[in-house]
Amino acid sequence: MSFVLHGVGVSSGIAIGHASLASHAALEVAHHIVPEDQVSNEISRLDIAFNGVREELEALNASVVSGPATPEYGAFLELHRMILDDPTLSTAAKTYIAQNQCNAEWAITQQMGVLMAQFEEIEDPYLRERKTDVIQVVERVLKILLGHPGYVPIPLKHDGDSILVAHDLSPADVIQYKQHRFTAFLTDLGGLTSHTAIVARSLNIPSIVALHHARGLIRDNDVLIVDGAQGVVIVGPDEHVLTEYRLRQNELELEKQKLKRIKATPATTLDGTAVELQANIELPQDVEQVKENGATGVGLFRSEFLFLNRDSLPGEDEQFEAYRTVARKMRGMPVTIRTFDLGADKNLDNAKRVAANPALGLRAIRLCLAEPQMFNTQLRAILRASRYGQIRILVPMLSSVSEIAQTLQLLENAKQSLRQEKIPFDEKIQIGGMIEIPAAALCLDVFMRKLDFLSIGTNDLIQYTLAIDRADDSVAHLYDSLHPAVLRLVAHIIRTANRTGVPVAICGEIAGDIVFTRLLLGFGLRTFSMHPAQLLTVKREVLRSNLPDIIPLAQKILKADDPERIQGLLTKLNG
Repeated sequence: MSFVLHGVGVSSGIAIGHASLASHAALEVAHHIVPEDQVSNEISRLDIAFNGVREELEALNASVVSGPATPEYGAFLELHRMILDDPTLSTAAKTYIAQNQCNAEWAITQQMGVLMAQFEEIEDPYLRERKTDVIQVVERVLKILLGHPGYVPIPLKHDGDSILVAHDLSPADVIQYKQHRFTAFLTDLGGLTSHTAIVARSLNIPSIVALHHARGLIRDNDVLIVDGAQGVVIVGPDEHVLTEYRLRQNELELEKQKLKRIKATPATTLDGTAVELQANIELPQDVEQVKENGATGVGLFRSEFLFLNRDSLPGEDEQFEAYRTVARKMRGMPVTIRTFDLGADKNLDNAKRVAANPALGLRAIRLCLAEPQMFNTQLRAILRASRYGQIRILVPMLSSVSEIAQTLQLLENAKQSLRQEKIPFDEKIQIGGMIEIPAAALCLDVFMRKLDFLSIGTNDLIQYTLAIDRADDSVAHLYDSLHPAVLRLVAHIIRTANRTGVPVAICGEIAGDIVFTRLLLGFGLRTFSMHPAQLLTVKREVLRSNLPDIIPLAQKILKADDPERIQGLLTKLNG
């Protein structure tokens, strides 16, 4: 049977292959028989895991008490506590271990099955649906037992034409897939500019999120066509449709080959204005793709990805090697390293913090300042690597001058420690700030007195300006990069920085979207940083642009407040 699913395309291209389903939770566990003398150890592991979940729920409850939260959220926590304390789950699981001499993971999943069967017999549909809460509680216990909170295991069997289908993937999950070959990936959850989607684009394969029920409707090994540009998945296509999409796939490949011809061409507009096109990376090995696409620097090295998918923090030497590798490979071109932006949807594996709204909580520079030793380790590593290239430091999520002052003091402390140890570094290393909070955009003059350069993080700037969680697909339709408030903030930042001579770039997703290329050039932007795969397409748009024609239309768009008029003017600008 053939059917079509619609979602949000986050990475374009066409893939044809077989579905490879990843478990959306850690519920598929192995069964082990343990020696009799290890039974008490398995029971202790289970007790520790249950206590760990109790602590998590208490922390969540504390956040409810101290901050704004709905009564439903409190009721949800109470229900999960009740399930956790229900002897049918906890006591029975321990009895199961003792009677069957098995591992704790297997015992808790078997007991979950018993509870699920009981819920299935309930006539009341509302109460019957509470089985979902049982699954969520058991997931929490299993994550602690397995020591891999949040991980989605990679399917054991996949080959060159596998298309990964998952319920959800964290950025840490996605980064694992850089080492595995999938031709596309699909998820039930996610939004266009969620961090997961951004990392997905870095894989440079067709990807679709927010499919809602794909994990439940698609079966393992189903033949799929994924059209990333249209956000369409065709399950079980007939031969006629397959032939049509194979033809389109070939056409896209020819288009890519043509673009490679402009790799070495300087990015200059028709009127002779030079434009810098740099690349965003997550890991040192991404530099190869940066060079393949002719970038003139690394505009954003998301260093937090060095911290993910591991049980311990990267030490100073390990970080130093990663930063030095990138600097050396870029051979004197600028490399902008963002200090770790952890704490929202990108967390350390051993993180204990549970926040009601992590996007507004202890993340990015706030976390760095709260963990000065961890921050100092990274600053020393960056400084040590700075003598091997043109390295710059970029600080994320600044919102106040005091944060800049604290950061500069910590940087000076790191420099002083290196001087005392007679370790060379670039004494004049530049430090910049990401402008991604409206407060920073509105106090730009004060920020610019302290910083050497600016980089606009439009993904978070839009999120915070419009008060929309970009990871929540239920409000994804409200996320609007063309909202007048967003355009005016972006134009204000570029204009203010240009007026005072402070270098400014955009490293958010709109920098790699050719719909925005001419508009941003018209606002005065001259440095873009994007995923390497988007670079040649944007360069082609720059080569076709003529600033004297663009600037008047860009100013008209800036003054417009009607969405239809903005869209009409943008179409004319790009025509």
